[in-house]
Amino acid sequence: MRPAMPSVLNVAAYRFVALDQPHALRDELLAQARRRELRGTLLLATEGINLFLAGEPAGVRGFLDELRRDTRFAGLQAKESWSEAQPFRRLVAKVKREIIRMNHPSIRPEHGRAPAVDAPTVRRWLDQGRDDQGRPVVLLDTRNAFEVDHGTFEGAIDWRLARFSDFPDAVRQHRHQLEGKTVVSFCTGGIRCEKAALYMREAGLDQVWQLEGGILKYFEEAGGAHWHGHCFVFDGREALDTGLAAVTD
Repeated sequence: MRPAMPSVLNVAAYRFVALDQPHALRDELLAQARRRELRGTLLLATEGINLFLAGEPAGVRGFLDELRRDTRFAGLQAKESWSEAQPFRRLVAKVKREIIRMNHPSIRPEHGRAPAVDAPTVRRWLDQGRDDQGRPVVLLDTRNAFEVDHGTFEGAIDWRLARFSDFPDAVRQHRHQLEGKTVVSFCTGGIRCEKAALYMREAGLDQVWQLEGGILKYFEEAGGAHWHGHCFVFDGREALDTGLAAVTD
């Protein structure tokens, strides 16, 4: 007999957009997710939304469709992966000061994104060893050190961050590693590298890009080229391989 196909759909998504009443929105979205029997995490702040949800496919996609009917979230893109079992124990919805904490109030991605580069382009740059203008390319891992230890891009810069709020100090200490190069910041799903790219541009590094959709979108669109190891995820699966399947060994 063929093994059963994984039946639990996992999605990760975020969108930086100004929200004036995040507490009311939290209550509304929590009720919607409960009706669809979803589990995971919903984070809201005045700067936007960040979510990790899992459940029966129709329920997950129905929730996202309903969310996108709100014009503020019409462009929200979700990264999908599958699992055989529900990776979350419960459903949690919180309002926080930031949907990803940097502690740098001047960085306001809801007011404008840093330039992004898609996965196929990054793969091509890595294949050829330079960007399309002939500049050297460096990949900057903006994740925490324990996440990097599960896997990262070959040759990526790793500043051994204990938490993302350490990133601004790390830039000040190590910017010499980035000067004169095309810098591509990356993280799991895109949210950290988006803020990171904005901060680096504010700091005067003008050739900085974010990897669109993060590592998960890279796996989806470019496979495992130039990647070593697995990708840590913050749920019961712990890590995914380059095919977006849970690591079982």
